[in-house]
Amino acid sequence: MKAIVVTDQTAGTAGMKLVERPEPQAAINDVVVQVHASGFTSGELTWPSTWTDRLDRDRTPTIPGQELAGVVTALGYGTTGLLVGQRVFGLSDSYRGGTLAEYVAVEARNLAPLPGDVDFTVGAAVAMPGLTAWQGLFEHGRLQAGRSVLVHGAAGAVGSMVTQLAREAGAYVIGTGRAADRQKALDFGAQEFVDLENDVLEDVGGVHLVFDVIGGDIGKRSAGLVQAGGTLVTIAGPTEARPADGMAIDFVLVSDRAQLSEIVQRVRDGRLRTNIGNIATLDDAVAAFNPTKRISGKTIIRVRP
Repeated sequence: MKAIVVTDQTAGTAGMKLVERPEPQAAINDVVVQVHASGFTSGELTWPSTWTDRLDRDRTPTIPGQELAGVVTALGYGTTGLLVGQRVFGLSDSYRGGTLAEYVAVEARNLAPLPGDVDFTVGAAVAMPGLTAWQGLFEHGRLQAGRSVLVHGAAGAVGSMVTQLAREAGAYVIGTGRAADRQKALDFGAQEFVDLENDVLEDVGGVHLVFDVIGGDIGKRSAGLVQAGGTLVTIAGPTEARPADGMAIDFVLVSDRAQLSEIVQRVRDGRLRTNIGNIATLDDAVAAFNPTKRISGKTIIRVRP
């Protein structure tokens, strides 16, 4: 099968290559999925789990990619809950990756059924950003109606999901980003926008919840905006500063079939839009992940026509 592989951590996405690899086999509780569409997060190439297994053994050459949508072609021993021929979407384990390929073996519990009226590219695009937004807002941020939410990177793949889900939950959403992202953030539902290059972040005042995807100085300054009893939620790693009278939580998402089903239902009924900036074929994936200009939104690889 065709697959993208990486062998050199220092090379980043420039070290990606399209090669032939053996098709995977289904282990206990696995399914093999014929991949129709796949997503990729560039941060994967900095994760230890991309390069070594849980016993710290070298995994290279590694097939990256965690996000996928496709059709089940085989079941492993003891696998329940999914059927051969079923359309599915979700995430692979970070220690396995493998979705930038024509086939991938994934634990069945990490996948959810993909309704027939949802395109494979949409399924691949919504899995990771959708789960990240859902868990950050509702599990870790305990968001309630009437609360205010500051969403960093509101025009990005994750930030746009956070914005939409927070608005649906009855929150007041303030988005941030570059000046060029203002209209896109507003289109996704932000009620205010802060240009991080030209506006003063602290002018926002106090908010109940900050959802941070940037970290660094922005994350540190954001801690001071959290009201008493509020929360700073981040996916950018542990924060250097914590809210004076609130909590700071950095988290890594976990795949959840029930949450994936909630998310895809919102896509079906128009409450949630994906943020796809580019769609490329597997043959063109290396170039797509090494763009010559900034792409706003997620790059999705259409593995099968």
